[in-house]
Amino acid sequence: MIPEIGLAALWLAAALSVLQLVAGALSVKEAPAGGASPFAFYARPAAVVQALLATVAFAALLYAFAVTDLSVKLVATNSHSAKPLLYKLTGTWGNHEGSMLLWVAVLALSGGLLAGLERRLPERTMQAALAVQGFVALGFYAFLIASSNPFERLPIPAAEGIGLNPLLQDIGLALHPPTLYVGYVGLSVAFSLAMGALITRQVTPEFARVMRPWVLGAWVFLTLGITAGSYWAYYELGWGGWWFWDPVENSSLMPWLAATALMHSVSVLAARDALRTWTIMLGVLAFSMSMLGTFLVRSGVLTSVHAFAVDPERGTFILVLLLIYIGGALGIFAMRASAVAEGKTFAFTSREGALVFNNVMLTAILAIVLLGTLYPLLTEAFDVRVSVGPPYFNPASAMFAIPMFLVMAVGPLLRWKQDTAGRINRELAALVAILVVAAVLIALLAEISVLALLGLALAAVLAIAALLPLRGRKLARVPTATWGMVCAHFGVAVALFGMASESAFTEEKLAAVSAGETTQVGDWNVTLSSVDAVAGPNWTAMEARLSVARGEGAPTVLNPQSRNFWSPVQATSESALLTQWDGQLYATIGQSVGVDDDGNERWQLRIWWKPFVTFIWYGGLLVGFGGLLAMVGRIRDDLRRRKGVQRREEEQADIEELNAGPRTLPEPAE
Repeated sequence: MIPEIGLAALWLAAALSVLQLVAGALSVKEAPAGGASPFAFYARPAAVVQALLATVAFAALLYAFAVTDLSVKLVATNSHSAKPLLYKLTGTWGNHEGSMLLWVAVLALSGGLLAGLERRLPERTMQAALAVQGFVALGFYAFLIASSNPFERLPIPAAEGIGLNPLLQDIGLALHPPTLYVGYVGLSVAFSLAMGALITRQVTPEFARVMRPWVLGAWVFLTLGITAGSYWAYYELGWGGWWFWDPVENSSLMPWLAATALMHSVSVLAARDALRTWTIMLGVLAFSMSMLGTFLVRSGVLTSVHAFAVDPERGTFILVLLLIYIGGALGIFAMRASAVAEGKTFAFTSREGALVFNNVMLTAILAIVLLGTLYPLLTEAFDVRVSVGPPYFNPASAMFAIPMFLVMAVGPLLRWKQDTAGRINRELAALVAILVVAAVLIALLAEISVLALLGLALAAVLAIAALLPLRGRKLARVPTATWGMVCAHFGVAVALFGMASESAFTEEKLAAVSAGETTQVGDWNVTLSSVDAVAGPNWTAMEARLSVARGEGAPTVLNPQSRNFWSPVQATSESALLTQWDGQLYATIGQSVGVDDDGNERWQLRIWWKPFVTFIWYGGLLVGFGGLLAMVGRIRDDLRRRKGVQRREEEQADIEELNAGPRTLPEPAE
């Protein structure tokens, strides 16, 4: 009964998305000058109720997985009664249909919040945005109902479920996909607002202030989602890397790059009334990248642990949605962009100029990632298989990332609208000196690649530059948004330091050892004590007991495993990590490789010492936290501004009333 309730709620939500679309569109078309259309009454309630129904639908699927309802096809093919409850619940979105329902639920909930809470925009612009949001939601409802029904019943309930992909049975899956989806959906709201403002020609600072929290929120969730996904792949897949330029990884990176550019552009529009057309274009681009990522992951064109769909029909459906949404948005942009009034101008040497330069660099990096991701797919269509990996992505993106980092260090020191480099010549000289000294010292102390050398030197410059906006100010009076910028920029420096250190100083050892033998990696001594069979809730494993010691220090025990899941049948490698302040020791155990001369079984061990690798994720968390601070600060500033406007309006009304003279009092009743 619960799955039927979920399906009914899904159908009703789809119907309300039609009402939201039609009511919003008609209210924009038929609204009288200075007034509101009678259709405007329906769009907001439709969005709010739709959000409730979509939430009910997802809760119904969540319940089906929690109780392992094996009469539901999706549960039978992606869960198992013996799985821990946590992985039963995360299995809800660990598949194609469930992940799409989660996407739609978050999309509807965001639209409901926008309709229920936002009152700052002109009503005609809000109605246009709600119509666009309803149109976006309708396509995904149609996709779920027609092609990917998550509530489909089996004619006969299964005796037992197949189970979830073992690689996805990890706590990281409980955080990574939902976090990314919230980011993607936040970009869809920003897209709807951008289209609404473009349709009604109301691209104003007030529109930007409404749009900014959605962009900041989406960017924060994308940052945290990518950070969590990177760490999950690092420790779960057992290959010791934190980023491999996998197409599915790139599908989350591309929206983040576009959202980063959009976040800075919308802030300039909100504060300085500049970059109007650029902001709209970036809003379209950011949503386009999230849609493209959806197509790549769920169309079946990619083979990955993240890629769920393998049905060409589904891929065609998503491709059609992609063409309709993005083609329509670009068409509206082409027709209406010229009608958008230009904002205030600014000099190239200004904070706005620095932001525009870095936005261009971000867009160039996005183009490089997009080309490297799609090129192998295009060549494969002609039966030519090519591999595009780090040798292409690293140097190509570095060509634009290095000047971007340099400008990012200087940009916050510049004034708005117009400035000169001479005003900050001392700061510039100090940053150049830090860059040169750091590069020379590192080159003298270690033989590393040029990119790693530049990364370490730039990290030092960015760390110092991030703190310069605080100089000469009372810290208690620094605005929250400024603290957010400082924290985010400092986080970039920390992450860059971790990336460069991992690339430059990682040491690896592959050895075949028997119990009692010791191998060495870096200054770590690793002794294999034993290998024993162990069992988990739905797996068995061979578990190594490693005694690791650094120099003459006390030993620590690590327990890497080679697991074999039986539902579904799959072998995985579970790494063991020892985290130190200056890096991580990373160990995995492979297969038995025979016996030694004494008849003892030998096991394959793979061990890495990765100096400062954890700074990559510390930096990612700092960047996300900085974005959160900036969002809180901007929301607080907007609330204060609204209260100030309201107070001035009330004061003006009082003045006008006084100027109108005394009121005529009614005659007293006899």
